[in-house]
Amino acid sequence: MSNIPSELKYTSSHEWVRDNGNGTVTIGITDHAQAALGDIVFVELPEMGNEYEQGDECTVIESVKAASDVYCPIAGVVVEINENLEDEPEVINSDAYMEGWIFTLEMTESLDHLMNAEAYAAACADDAH
Repeated sequence: MSNIPSELKYTSSHEWVRDNGNGTVTIGITDHAQAALGDIVFVELPEMGNEYEQGDECTVIESVKAASDVYCPIAGVVVEINENLEDEPEVINSDAYMEGWIFTLEMTESLDHLMNAEAYAAACADDAH
């Protein structure tokens, strides 16, 4: 089973959300998602200041297997991007939850609609069947 940290929130499309406690959230893709993609070779980072609604396509991750859209889990404005991914996109494969974060949003809605770790683990198990 994939690594699913309990302090994070999750989406059914395999994004994770870390509440930074200051009105911002950091976003990335889950361990489950990076494993399904395989070796990541490119990350198209969102632009600083871009505003997204929940469910908007906000970035694309390319692997040796495929390209995959990343969807914004909540509405907000991009206030930080992980520029390290421009030179080392493969860090998502080795550390999806810490070094492999993609961007930070100043959120404009609550996190109430997102799944906790237990619900996300159940959703992943359902996908496997």
